[in-house]
Amino acid sequence: MINKTIMVQGTSSDAGKSMLVAALCRIFARQNFKVAPFKPQNMALNSAVTPCGGEIGRAQAVQALAAGVELNVHFNPILLKPSSDTGAQVIMHGRALSHMQAAAYHDYKKVAMEAVLQSHQYLNSNYDLIVVEGAGSPAEINLREGDIANMGFAEAADCPVILVADIDRGGVFAQIVGTLDLLSPSERKRVKGFIINKFRGDISLLQSGLDWLEAKTNKPVLGVLPFLKGLDVAAEDAIVTQQNLSDAKLKIVVPVFPRISNHTDFDALRSHPQIDLQFIAPDQQLPSADLIILPGSKNVRADCQHLKNMGWDNQINKHLRYGGKVFGICGGYQMLGQNISDSLGIEDTPGTIQGLNLLPITTELKAGKTLKRKSSVLQLAGQKVKVSGYEIHCGESQLSKHHLSVSHLLTNELANESNETDGFITADQQVAGCYLHGIFDSPEAIKLLAQWCNQEVSAGEDHQTQQLKALDMLADACEKHLDIGKIKHFISNQTNQTNQTGEERQI
Repeated sequence: MINKTIMVQGTSSDAGKSMLVAALCRIFARQNFKVAPFKPQNMALNSAVTPCGGEIGRAQAVQALAAGVELNVHFNPILLKPSSDTGAQVIMHGRALSHMQAAAYHDYKKVAMEAVLQSHQYLNSNYDLIVVEGAGSPAEINLREGDIANMGFAEAADCPVILVADIDRGGVFAQIVGTLDLLSPSERKRVKGFIINKFRGDISLLQSGLDWLEAKTNKPVLGVLPFLKGLDVAAEDAIVTQQNLSDAKLKIVVPVFPRISNHTDFDALRSHPQIDLQFIAPDQQLPSADLIILPGSKNVRADCQHLKNMGWDNQINKHLRYGGKVFGICGGYQMLGQNISDSLGIEDTPGTIQGLNLLPITTELKAGKTLKRKSSVLQLAGQKVKVSGYEIHCGESQLSKHHLSVSHLLTNELANESNETDGFITADQQVAGCYLHGIFDSPEAIKLLAQWCNQEVSAGEDHQTQQLKALDMLADACEKHLDIGKIKHFISNQTNQTNQTGEERQI
C-alpha cells in the first residue's frame, strides 16, 4: 500500500507537536489535500465526541478542524484518561474498555498496537495525507519497549519523522542532540530534520548554533518558529490562563480539581474581552465573583471530596448567600446534587459520597458511557437560545423523589420537550447545571449567561471562528518560517500521491 504519512515528534512534552501537526494539516488542506490528523496513543483528560458516538483526544478534534474534515475515531485509536496517579481508563477506537493500572497496560500494548495499525491503514486508504503526532519524547528509555506512541509506531508504519524542540525552555541543542543519541541507528536515520519552536529575539544570533547542529547531525534545520503572541488555540491538556481584558464586566471563577476534564469548556468565556475568568488552584480560596462554575471531572467522587477538603463547599455556600450564581458542567453538575454513588467501582473503590446538596438530583455511575453530540435550547434569565455541544459521562442523574421546585435548563431543539437528565435550575434562579460540554461556545449563550448573572456583555465572536482564525495565523507563520518544500519532499520521497478523485498529486 502507498504510504502517505509524516510524523512530528518532540524532544519533550509541550514542545509544540500538537500545534505543528495542526499547522501542517491546515497548510495541506489549503492546498486541497484531504488530510487526516493522527495520534496513535494520547493521554489526556480533554476529549471530543465523533459523529458515530466515539471519543478521541481534544487535540485531534482541533487538528481535524484545521484540516477541514469530520471527526473520526481512527484519528486517535488509543486514548488514556488518567483517573489516578497509576491508573487510567483505556479507550480504543472511541469506546471505553476498562480501567487499567500502568503495569497492566504495559502488557496490553501489543493489542493496542494492532488497533493503532488498523486505524493507520484505514486512514491511509481514505485520505491523501496523514500527519501524525507523537507523545512526550521518543527518548524515554523506560517506555521504549512496546512503544506505540513514538518511534515504535514510526518504525511499524515506516514513516519519516520531524523532531521539534522548544527553545523557550532553554538547552535546545542539548535537547535535540541528546534525543538523537538515545535513539537506535534506524530510528536516528528516520529523523529527517528539526524545527525549533518559540524563538524570541534576533535570529542572526542563533545562526551559528544552527550551523553547528546541522554539521553535528548531518540533518537540516527545517525552520525556526517565532514565539507567536496572541495565538489562542485550544490546548491539549495544559490549562491556558492568558486573557486580553479590555473592559471586564462579568467575573467568573473555576476551581481546578486534581482530575479536571474538558476545561476547554471555558475557552470561549476566557477569550471574551469583557469576561474575567480565573482558574483557582487548590491552595487558594475562591475569590469574590458573579459566577462560580464547577468543571468536569474524571474522578467525580474524589474531586468532590477534594472540593470539600479545600473548604470550597463553605465558600460556595457563602457566595450563594450573597446572591452569587453557581453552574455545574458534567462532573460539576453531579457534585451539585445530593449524592454520587459508584456501587460498581467505575472510577474508584465502590461507595457513595454526599454532594453539595444544591440541586435535588442523585447520580449513579454506570458501566456504560454516554457519548453523544447534542443540540438543545438553553433557558436562562427568562430567555432562550440554541446551544450545541457533546456529552461524555458515566453517571446517570435523576430527580430526587422529594425535591424543591426546579425547572428544566435545556429543552429539545425541535420540540418543547425536556429529558429529566438534561439539567436543572433552582426556583430561586441561583444554581444550575447540566451535562452539555461546549454549552457556552456561542456568543448568544455567553450573552445569556451574563444576563443571568445580572451583567451585560457584548456579543463576541463565535468560538469556532476564533479557532479557525488562530489556526490560519499559525499556518501562515509556519509557511513563512519553515521549509514546507522539504517537508513535502519527505512525503513524496515515499511515493507520488493520488488524491480522492484518482488524479496523480505530486506533494
